[in-house]
Amino acid sequence: MGTSQSREDYISDSDYEESESGESSQYDDAQETSSSSSQSGTKTLNSLDEVDAKLKSLKLKYSTPQSPNVKNPVKLYLHIGGNTPKAKWVISDKLTSYSFVRTNKINGGNDSDDDEEESEKGVLGDGFWVLKVGSKVRAKVSTEMQLKMFGDQRRIDFVDKGVWALKFFSDSEYRKFVTEFQDRLFENVYGLKATEENKMKVYGKEFIGWVKPEVADDSMWEDADDGLDKTPESVTPVRGNRDLLEEFEELANGGVQSLTLGALDNSFLVSDLGLQVYRNYNRGIHNKGVSVRFDGGSSKIGSNSTPKKALLMRGETNMMLMSPLKDGKPQAPGVQQLDIETGKIVTEWKFEKDGTDITMRDITNDTKSSQLDPSESTFLGLDDNRLCQWDMRDRSGIVQNMVKGDSPVLHWTQGHQFSRGTNFQCFASTGDGSIVVGSLDGKIRLYSKTSMRQAKTAFPGLGSPITHVDVTYDGKWILGTTDTYLILICTLFSDKDGKTKTGFSGRMGNKIPAPRLLKLTPLDSHLAGTDNKIHGGHFSWFFFTLEESNSGSTLMIVKLDNVVDLWTYSFIVAPAFQLIGHSVVVAWAANGELSSYWTELSSRRVQVTENGKQERHLVATVGKFSVIWDFQQVKNSAHECYRNQQGLKSCYCYKIVLKDESIVESRFMHDKFAVTDSPEAPLVVATPMKVSSISLSGRR
Repeated sequence: MGTSQSREDYISDSDYEESESGESSQYDDAQETSSSSSQSGTKTLNSLDEVDAKLKSLKLKYSTPQSPNVKNPVKLYLHIGGNTPKAKWVISDKLTSYSFVRTNKINGGNDSDDDEEESEKGVLGDGFWVLKVGSKVRAKVSTEMQLKMFGDQRRIDFVDKGVWALKFFSDSEYRKFVTEFQDRLFENVYGLKATEENKMKVYGKEFIGWVKPEVADDSMWEDADDGLDKTPESVTPVRGNRDLLEEFEELANGGVQSLTLGALDNSFLVSDLGLQVYRNYNRGIHNKGVSVRFDGGSSKIGSNSTPKKALLMRGETNMMLMSPLKDGKPQAPGVQQLDIETGKIVTEWKFEKDGTDITMRDITNDTKSSQLDPSESTFLGLDDNRLCQWDMRDRSGIVQNMVKGDSPVLHWTQGHQFSRGTNFQCFASTGDGSIVVGSLDGKIRLYSKTSMRQAKTAFPGLGSPITHVDVTYDGKWILGTTDTYLILICTLFSDKDGKTKTGFSGRMGNKIPAPRLLKLTPLDSHLAGTDNKIHGGHFSWFFFTLEESNSGSTLMIVKLDNVVDLWTYSFIVAPAFQLIGHSVVVAWAANGELSSYWTELSSRRVQVTENGKQERHLVATVGKFSVIWDFQQVKNSAHECYRNQQGLKSCYCYKIVLKDESIVESRFMHDKFAVTDSPEAPLVVATPMKVSSISLSGRR
């Protein structure tokens, strides 16, 4: 179930000698068969001819000189054996050379002279840069190569129909390659020469740290952890699967499309056959044997296809289901409202603005925790050039008439329709209702809870579309997902008065911390399977808590805009209201009577704080892998993963959960379901046919 954090072997300098003295037995690229040394050793050599023949058969060679008389010399390795015990690196070319060329084709047969001439001229026209290594590698320079640097070994690994490694003969040659690769990558992405002027044009002077990470101010990464309960885990990750405990695995009804976790009693799988209901426990989720089919609605607002988006609302008693209008396109003309308790589609809502039907590509809750609000009537919507809030209530304050045959229309309460192509792709909300939006061009925009018209902060793209975005409850951290890496952004900055704020509340100025990238090693990326695009990056999940407790019972706080709800984990009855500062506190007593704790709470005007809580892990899905990063480890600037790197810091330390089929989604359950012997709530992993619950061991 669990696989090691890394399957890379250290390729030492001694490999040079080993490969030349014992090639036939060490490496698979040697074609000749070796004779038995024991038999040949017993023969008597009676003539010089026999001695000469014997020496030739040994194929004795000397060490490769440190400065071969070849332009851009490298040693090329190939990894074979996959994830089997026989996996190893073999020498593919003891001495070859590399070059970067511009071309309009990758697999064009033999290398052409036109490629070389265009490379030397350095002219950016049509075409793209390709890395050529001898006659065996010809790969387009892109993030899909998953290039990883090993500065201490003068080595880089990458993917191109297999996993390759290049070793360089000097530090200067290694650094030259890395610099040139990064420049060629910039030129392929933006179509501009990799000059300082063009880099400033793309990123802006405020993001100088993104261009030159070595001059970036990383202090905010460390300051963001002040006052938090730091994880005491070792910096070196634990290898193997002893810290991943699979509690149980259950068969799903087949065709699972998405996973929707609840913070209360139930979670849900959306499949081709309908909605499957699961019960939440401290060790994971269990099938309740209850399912809801999606054939109860009239389907006036779209197709009858399986919903691609399911959003819990109204105290997790209702669910919004959004189906694409046509297969292959994410936009939907409306949503279906499912009453989970009755299993019926109660309303089919239509998206409309100024009397014109429109579509949405995504919906989400107003805040991180508003799905627990039993009176929730609004939610957020996103389309390519639209960001808005929808209201299920009539603008006149009355319930819309459902007796008529037409679908009721959602009320556009606030938002903005952008005139130019923003190409929004995904979004998420914070605990206070601020919004982060990811775009096709890789940009990530931050909107305050008071305005959707203009972003407070816009982070530049790194060239890859943002396919999914998540944000911590406090808005301090953003996790963007691309096909080949995750990007972790710190939104904290100090204003002119020295106060620490987030980019949701103001413009960040010119001291913006450089982001960090979370990547798979080239080998893991290759082993993840044919569908090896990363998707669905998430933080682990928690809400605020109070410092006090109610006679030993744990209370959970849910902040809904300016409303804070106190919930007991048992049945909720007997609500009462009290104003604390500018927030309304709603409290319930499990026994139906207000306890003395409530009197004490209101008289002391207890302040709501984070109490040292912070998301602990990050998880993403790629092929057959669920990949887990330690959040604290990623933020640690002194982490060993960042040593000997050039460019943006990239973290390769993670744990992997391996499944036998491609994974649909991986999500951590709410923090309240964590047990004492585990540092995190269970991880739920859904595949098309199964759902698994995995716990992280409390071992340090």
